Amino acid sequence: MPHEETEVVVVGAGQAGVAMSEHLGAHGIPHLVLERHRIAERWRSERWDSLVANGPAWHDRFPGLEFADVAPDGFAPKERVADYFVAYAEKIGAPVRSGVEVTSVRRLTGRPGFRVETPEGTIDARFVVAATGAFQKPVIPPVVPEGAAPTQIHSSGYRNPEQLPEGAVLVVGAGSSGVQIADELRRAGRRVFLSVGPHDRPPRAYRGRDFCWWLGVLGIWDAQTPPQGAEHVTIAVSGARGGHTVDFRDLAARGIELLGMTTSYADGVLRFAPDLAAHIALGDARYLDFLRTADAYVERNGLDLPEEPEAHVLGPDPECVTDPRTELDLAEAGVTSVVWATGFASDYGWLDVDAFDENGRPDQRRGVSAEPGVYFLGLPWLSRRGSSFIWGVWHDARYVADHIARQRGYLAYEPTDRKN
Repeated sequence: MPHEETEVVVVGAGQAGVAMSEHLGAHGIPHLVLERHRIAERWRSERWDSLVANGPAWHDRFPGLEFADVAPDGFAPKERVADYFVAYAEKIGAPVRSGVEVTSVRRLTGRPGFRVETPEGTIDARFVVAATGAFQKPVIPPVVPEGAAPTQIHSSGYRNPEQLPEGAVLVVGAGSSGVQIADELRRAGRRVFLSVGPHDRPPRAYRGRDFCWWLGVLGIWDAQTPPQGAEHVTIAVSGARGGHTVDFRDLAARGIELLGMTTSYADGVLRFAPDLAAHIALGDARYLDFLRTADAYVERNGLDLPEEPEAHVLGPDPECVTDPRTELDLAEAGVTSVVWATGFASDYGWLDVDAFDENGRPDQRRGVSAEPGVYFLGLPWLSRRGSSFIWGVWHDARYVADHIARQRGYLAYEPTDRKN
C-alpha cells in the first residue's frame, strides 16, 4: 500500500479545511487536505433543496473572494456556497484529495508525528488538523421507537415537501433549520406542527442593517463564551425569500400549530412539555434586548439610521401558546412524517489520540489541543461566537496555522556549538 510523508494533514475540505489550507500555504508549509467526499459536500447533499446561507453575501465569505453572482445583501443558495468553496480552493491551489476517507490517526512511536491511515495508503505527518467541524452525526432523540410512527427523518435528510408522504408533518426543533422547514412545508399546503424549545430569535435586519452587521459593531461576534445557560440555545434566523425576521406568532397565524418541547411517546401519542409560553417569552425578551442594545449604540455614536419603532411591537400570543396542546395523537392528527431538526453530534472515532476530555469532547484552546501536534477547527465557540461561521473559521484557521508555524520553528532549531 502506498506510503508518503508531509508536514501537515488536514482532515476535511469544508470551509474549515479550505481556510486552513490557505493559511498553511501562506506560511509555505507542505500539507495535504483529505476529503472523503467532495469539497463542501455537506452543503450539497446534507441540506434541503431551497436552503440559502443565513448571512448576506457581503458577510458570509472569506476575505479573498466575493460571491461573483450574488448581490452583497443577498443570500447565496446552498449549491452556490459549495461552488464558492470549490472556486476558493482552486484560487489558492489547495492540495485537496477528494474521495479519500481517513480511517485512523495514531501517534508514531519513537519519533514525532502521526500515522494517517486511509484506504488509499498511509501518510505520516508532523501535525494533524481535524477540520471536520461539529456537525458530523445527525442526532435524533430516542423518543419515538423506530417503526412505531410514520416516516422519521433528520433535517439533514430532508430535501423538499414532495419527498414526504401525503399528510401532516411534525417538525421538532425551532432553530434555523426547524423554522425554515416548517415554513416551507406550510407554504406547500401541509398541516404542520412545530415543537419549540429554547431559542434566540434576533431581527433579520434592524434600522437598515442586517443582524450580522449589528453583531459585529456590538462586539457580539467576538464574545468568547456563550451567555450562562445558553450554551446550546439555537438561533432562529432565516435568509429564505430574501431574508426575514422569524416570529413564531406569524408562523402560528399562517396555520402552523406550535407545541412545547417533545418529551415522550406511547401508543401512537406524543407528549409535550408545558413550556411553550416560557420559551416564546424568553425568545421575545432576548429579541427586545437586542433592539434596545442597538438603539443605545446608535444614540451613543450619533448614527443616522432610520428609527423602527414598529419592530418593538409584539402581537398577542396565539391560542396555541396561551392554551398549548400537551398531547398529539399522530394518527388522529393525520401526521405521517416527523422531521427532527435536533442538531448534530461530533464524530472523532477516527482520531485515536489523547485530545479529548472525560466527556469525549475535544480538549482544546483556540483549536490547539491537549495532544501536541493535533488541532481542531470549525467547532462552535472555538475562540469566539463567530467560530463556526464562514468568516469566523477563516480567522481561527489563521491562528492555528500561526501556531503550527511557531512549532515548526522550535523543531527546526539547532543550537550553535560554542567553545570556551
